[in-house]
Amino acid sequence: MCAQLTRERASLLLEVARLYWNEDLDQASIAGEMGYSRPTVSRMLAEARRHGIVTVTVSHPIERLMALEERLTRAFGLREARVAEDRADGVTGPGTEVARVCGDLLLEHCGPRSVIAVSNGRAVGAVVHHLPERVWPESTAVAMLGSAGESFHLEDGPDICRNLALRLGGHYRSLPVPLVFDSLKNTRAVRSEERVATTLELAARSDVALTGVGAVEETTSSPLLRRWMTPAVMRECRRKNVVAHVCGHHLDTEGNHVRTALCNRTLCLDPSRLSEIPLVIGVAAGRDKVGALRATLRGSYLSALVTDESTARSLLESVPQRAVRQRWDPGRPGGALPVQLSRSRHLGARHRTAHHLPLSHQVLAPALLHQ
Repeated sequence: MCAQLTRERASLLLEVARLYWNEDLDQASIAGEMGYSRPTVSRMLAEARRHGIVTVTVSHPIERLMALEERLTRAFGLREARVAEDRADGVTGPGTEVARVCGDLLLEHCGPRSVIAVSNGRAVGAVVHHLPERVWPESTAVAMLGSAGESFHLEDGPDICRNLALRLGGHYRSLPVPLVFDSLKNTRAVRSEERVATTLELAARSDVALTGVGAVEETTSSPLLRRWMTPAVMRECRRKNVVAHVCGHHLDTEGNHVRTALCNRTLCLDPSRLSEIPLVIGVAAGRDKVGALRATLRGSYLSALVTDESTARSLLESVPQRAVRQRWDPGRPGGALPVQLSRSRHLGARHRTAHHLPLSHQVLAPALLHQ
């Protein structure tokens, strides 16, 4: 106790402070209840703060999350990062909050005429499911890769494209063809079809891309590619230190694109073209995704990340003090895009939509809802 504050005075100040801060009584009410004037009560409250009886803390959980976001953008050269609180049920993986935070970021960088490219998977499907509705009849959702099939209990590309178009009130362009073909001959034949080729080209020219990040572990792979991950392919992945896949392609621990037996038979947007898209948002969370996310970030395939707090902290552990590989921007002199990109530069790119594509690609923008 402060030497100048008697026990009786401290007790009085505590009582006044509790009535004001805990009971939410105003100063006039306290004065009437305790028999003091309102100015006297005001001086007592000031005295209570001066002696440390009352301390005021200005804080919110979002402040902690924003600090993590800033660290992520600096560590991995991201344009944007969003961190959601961990799931209350303790289950690992992206939950409703991650999906909603990601949806907010997506809409923040889109407009009524935007072209939005999407991949497959549960995380991307959850984002679309929780996305606030808009009335954007000139928007277009477009698939970045073929269909994984219905047997994996995950959101597939055609469904995601259609659902996104419904949420935005716009059009969609899906790829209702297999993600991986049995032969290279069939892959080349389908890829050369006009509808497939122009859909992939539109995805490469989109304003924003939304993708999940798959993990490849010692003996398992994420559901998206599991059907085609034969023992021979798994051995090849282990030999080449594969830990992740993005848009159907494998990456090693350093984020390098690894060509496996599946690569040439996979129908998807080439990973090198992701850098042509102004904003590529990756959404993933969970302990099993940390290694895959770190590799994807090292390779600079993402320019934005949405995850949860635990995953963010794991990503930031022992971050190497070295420069992140620069993203490629063919429209910039020298091609290199600086790690820290101003927000105003990105916002200027959001209006490059299907209506601004070369004439040969404008055919993709009309109503395609029932094709």
